[in-house]
Amino acid sequence: MKKIILIISLVTSILNDTCSQNGTLKGRIINKTTRSALPDAKISVLQNKVLKAEATSGNDGTFIIRNLVPGNYDIKVDLTGYITVNKHSVSIFRDKSTELNFQLEKAKKELEEEPTTTRVLHILNAEEGIIMYDAVKSTAVKKGGSGIQSMGFSASYDMPFVQHNTESYDLINENIFKEVLNNPLSTFSVDVDRASYSNVRRFLKQNQMPYKDAVRIEEMINYFDYDYPQPTGEDPFSVNLEISKCPWNKDHELLLIGLQGKEIETDKIPAGNLVFLIDVSGSMNSLNKLPLLKQAFKILVDNLRPEDKVAIVVYAGAAGVVLESTSGKDKQKILAALDQLQAGGSTAGGAGIKLAYKIAKQNFITNGNNRVILATDGDFNIGASSDAEMVRLIEERRNDGVFLSILGFGMGNYKDSKMEQLSNAGNGNYAYIDNILEAKKVFGKEIWGTLYTIAKDVKFQVEFNPAQVKAYRLIGYENRMLNKEDFNDDKKDAGEIGSGHTVTALYEIITAESDEQVSNVDPLEYQKTNIVDSKNLLTVKLRYKKPDEDVSRLMVNKITRKDIEKPFPSDNFNFAASVAGFGMLLRDSEFMAEADFNQVLSLAISSKGNDEDGYRSEFITLVETAQLLKR
Repeated sequence: MKKIILIISLVTSILNDTCSQNGTLKGRIINKTTRSALPDAKISVLQNKVLKAEATSGNDGTFIIRNLVPGNYDIKVDLTGYITVNKHSVSIFRDKSTELNFQLEKAKKELEEEPTTTRVLHILNAEEGIIMYDAVKSTAVKKGGSGIQSMGFSASYDMPFVQHNTESYDLINENIFKEVLNNPLSTFSVDVDRASYSNVRRFLKQNQMPYKDAVRIEEMINYFDYDYPQPTGEDPFSVNLEISKCPWNKDHELLLIGLQGKEIETDKIPAGNLVFLIDVSGSMNSLNKLPLLKQAFKILVDNLRPEDKVAIVVYAGAAGVVLESTSGKDKQKILAALDQLQAGGSTAGGAGIKLAYKIAKQNFITNGNNRVILATDGDFNIGASSDAEMVRLIEERRNDGVFLSILGFGMGNYKDSKMEQLSNAGNGNYAYIDNILEAKKVFGKEIWGTLYTIAKDVKFQVEFNPAQVKAYRLIGYENRMLNKEDFNDDKKDAGEIGSGHTVTALYEIITAESDEQVSNVDPLEYQKTNIVDSKNLLTVKLRYKKPDEDVSRLMVNKITRKDIEKPFPSDNFNFAASVAGFGMLLRDSEFMAEADFNQVLSLAISSKGNDEDGYRSEFITLVETAQLLKR
C-alpha cells in the first residue's frame, strides 16, 4: 500500500513539475476599425498543422490558454463576419506568459452601407427664427419673419441609427512593477476625469460586466471625494500621503498620495464665457442621448449667474449657431433654445468644434472662465474624422486660453477612446452622463470643479529611495504616464484641476528587505549604483501652472516613513484601496493577488463614512452586483 501511495505521489509530482514548466498564451481580440472588444472569437493553437489547443474570447475580448508545451506554434483566429487572421511561429517559453493581441477586419459583405433614413432637424434661433435642415434635399433654410431664406450650410446625407454595438475603448496595458535601482522616478499627469466610473456603473446596472478597457482605475478612484485638508499656503493644493499594508498582498505595502484643490467660493469665480457645443446628429436620437443631454444642460443653466454668458452651437449635417452669447440671467431664452433641439443628420464634428472655438474667442473674457462644453456620443464621421486629426485641431485651439469639457452620452456606438483623447488634448475634463443624477452631480454639486480650472498642466514626479523600496507599481494612470524629462518641460501638456477637486494616486510597494524577485534583467556591465544614506522613503514633486500663466511652479515634499505611517489606515486609505481592488477584479488584473469581492466590500463598508450624497453606498451596491454577475 505504501508503494502505491509513493508511486502516485511521484507521478503527481512529475505532472505538477511538467505543468509548472509549461507556458501560457493570452491576449485580446478587438475590431480593427472601432477598437471595440470582440467576444466569441475562436483561437486555435496549431503545431505542424495539428490542433494542440483552442479557446474562445470572452465578453471583453480576452482569452487565455494555459499549459502549452514550450515551442513554436501557429495561431489562427476565426469569427463569423470577420476575416480570419493567422500568425505563424509564435514562441511559447517555459514557465512564462506570452501576450498576443489581434485586430480583426470585417468581411466585405459586412461593410456594405445600410440604407439611410430621412429626418428633419429643427433648431430655434431666438434672434433670427427657425433653421431647418432637410436631409432629403440636403439643404438648410432659415424661416424668419420675412419668409424663407436659403442658408449657406455644407449639408450632407443623414446617417441611420446604429443598431449594433460599435463602442470603442483604448487598449490599456497595466503598469508593471519597476525596480527602483533602475527606475527610481515615476512621472505622470494628474487625472480628475470620472467618466470611467459612471460608464462602468451603466454596464453593471444593465446586469452586464463592463469591457475590460472601459475600466480606468484612476478615474474610478477619483470619482469619489476624500477628506483631505484644504491648502493653507500660496499653492492651490495640499499634498497628503499615507502608507500601510496592501490589502490584497500581505507582503507588499500600499502608498496613497492625495491632492486637494482649493475650494473657491462661488462669488469669487470669474465670469464665465461658455459655449455649449451639442451633437444633434442622427446617432443622438435616443432617450439616453439628446433628451438626457438637454436635461443635463438645464441643470447647468439653473446654476448660472447674471455675469455668466452662454452661446449654443450645434452640429449635424452642418454646424450652426443656435443661440448667440446670452447672459445667464436670461434663463428662459437659453432653455427655449435647448428645448427646440432635435436629432437628425450626419456628424460634422470637426466643423462644430471650429465654430464653437470661434464663438468662444469672439466673446472672450479677459481673466475670465472661457470654456467650450462638448456634449456627444463621440461618433464623429464627417469632416475631421480621425482621432489624430481631431486631437491636433483641439491642440491648436487650447493656446487661445479656452478650456474644454467633454460630456459623453449613450451606448451602443459610444466612442470613449476618442473623447478621452480630445479632453486630454484640450486642457479639459471628461465625464460620462448615464442618468439625470449624474448630471446633477456634474452640473450641480460639482459645477465649479467641472467648469473652473484652478491649475493646469499638473504633473507628479515621485522618486523612491532604493535603500527602503525595492520596487513599485503605479495603479492606473496608464494613459497619463510621462517621460522623466517631461516633468521639467513646460511645453509638455498635462492635466487640469478644478475648484475643490481631489486627486488620489496609489502605489503598490515592495520594500527593500523583501526577498521577492522583481527584475529579470541581467546586471549592468559598465556602471554601478551607489545608494545614498538617507532616512527618506521618497520625494514627491509637483509642477503646475496657474490658468493664465505659461511657466510652471514647483512643490517638493521629502517624506520619511514616520511622516506617513498611522496606527490604523484612514477611511481615505481604505476606501481608495477598495475601489482599486474592485477595478483590478473588473479588469481581471494579473496583480490582484488575493483580492476578492468580499475583501472589497469589507473595506468599502468599513470606510463609507458620512456619505451624505450616497455615492459610496451606491458603490457598495455595484460591487455586490458585479459579484453576483461573476458567479
